[in-house]
Amino acid sequence: MKKAKPSAREPEMRAGYTRADFATLERGKFYKEATAGASVVLLEPALAKLFPTSKSVNEALRGLVEVSNRTARLTTSPRLRAPRRATAAG
Repeated sequence: MKKAKPSAREPEMRAGYTRADFATLERGKFYKEATAGASVVLLEPALAKLFPTSKSVNEALRGLVEVSNRTARLTTSPRLRAPRRATAAG
């Protein structure tokens, strides 16, 4: 049986819902993911438009970490460090 499409007059979200409106509710549906170390964060609306999926957020953050790691090695290069002062003992 096909689901009826909402008419142009009918809004997608109703003002209220009852338990009968949902086929099944599952308690702890995301419990395994949450305890496995996944974090839930809230993005500002402007950022949510730029990163609409978890995958896009993760890719952007991995890229940022990669760039950070590459530039950190550049700033800790021995050639870029200030010369050491000579000590009286040595």
